Amino acid sequence: MPSLGGSGKRLPLLASPGKSDAPMPEQKATNIVWHAGAVTREERERLNGHRGAVVWLTGLSGSGKSTIAVALEKALWTRGVRTYILDGDNIRHGLNKNLGFSPADRTENIRRIGEVAKLFTDAGLVAVTAFISPYRADRDQVRALMRPGDFIEVLVDCPLDICEQRDVKGLYQKARAGQIPEFTGISAPYEAPLTPELTLRTAEQSPEESAAQVLAYLVARVIVSSR
Repeated sequence: MPSLGGSGKRLPLLASPGKSDAPMPEQKATNIVWHAGAVTREERERLNGHRGAVVWLTGLSGSGKSTIAVALEKALWTRGVRTYILDGDNIRHGLNKNLGFSPADRTENIRRIGEVAKLFTDAGLVAVTAFISPYRADRDQVRALMRPGDFIEVLVDCPLDICEQRDVKGLYQKARAGQIPEFTGISAPYEAPLTPELTLRTAEQSPEESAAQVLAYLVARVIVSSR
């Protein structure tokens, strides 16, 4: 999916207009030392019966990310997989309640979630995240935090006009009326993954079918069992 503009049409990919060029935060505290625990990630994974990983759902508002995340969590849970959803709106009620939607705040939002997802992965859980995460560089920063194979980038691909038709939160209507500034797909860009591990075309399949597609990938990658 190329970057999207306010016309509702698909446009050529833009060079990150509006994106923050601020570097990732540097370590401020100096008198600190990493304290290792006595239980390894591998031992946690053996206890859990599956590997740790993060399924990173990215896409426009209304594309189906949160709905797919819920369906996937349920499918994993019924298989005995320890899993947890990190949802964009939910996180902004707590951990990231002090962040807005400026390019710099979006970058910090994703940085924090990446660090949390890394902890969940180290605990041997399958973390499922549902964030627009519009900037490719921010998602790449999260991937760089993880071990190879831990970060599963999933593009939830849905045309803008269908996302607007769904518009269950009424956000697109407000954005087009100028009531919500910096809204992805209308007044702010979306940079789709170039080589995602998976692409879910949610205009053509149900949330349950999309969740099954992700689950099949996790089984094929031997992250969870086939039972």
